Amino acid sequence: MFDVLIIGGGAAGLSCALVLGSAKDKPYAKDKQIGIIVHQKTSHLQDALFNNVLGLSPGTMGASILESGKSQLAILYPHVQQIDKEKVLEIIKAEDSFTLRTNKNLYHTKAVVIAVGYTNLIRIKGLEQYVQPHPRATIEKNRIWLKNTDHLIEHNLYVAGTLAGWRSQFAIASGSGAHVATDILTLWNDGKHTKVHDKVV
Repeated sequence: MFDVLIIGGGAAGLSCALVLGSAKDKPYAKDKQIGIIVHQKTSHLQDALFNNVLGLSPGTMGASILESGKSQLAILYPHVQQIDKEKVLEIIKAEDSFTLRTNKNLYHTKAVVIAVGYTNLIRIKGLEQYVQPHPRATIEKNRIWLKNTDHLIEHNLYVAGTLAGWRSQFAIASGSGAHVATDILTLWNDGKHTKVHDKVV
């Protein structure tokens, strides 16, 4: 049983996993089971080029961020389980947990973060009732979002990145994933607002 399982290994999903992983020494997070299904085949980062993102060298390729992000997570926070080469097909809600069915396995988790792209090609069963036209994309592009309030779809079911209704900018998607992570950390911390920073002593 995972405490949280993130679906999607793009900007939002990896950012969420990194922030959650970085809380490993906090009393409220040290025993939490965190996982991420790092499916990246349909990520918009695959063909992205970054020249306007703070902290990234001009000319940085999105494909390299996808790989380096997984490596960063594995090296710094190996307790975050990365599940590769699997695609989520269905989310099944139980009374106080969720079951995720992939093309290979079943996973059980207390909370889910959906951080996949915002195309209408999304084929995860169990989400149909939340799908609406994207509020910040042109109608011609036929983009979607999962209706939510401040990233929360319903209890313990979150959405991050462009699928949460945000514009398709790398910094926005990354921040959205980090936002969801701090909301989950706050939940684990008995509702006391929390964030995680590393500092030079």
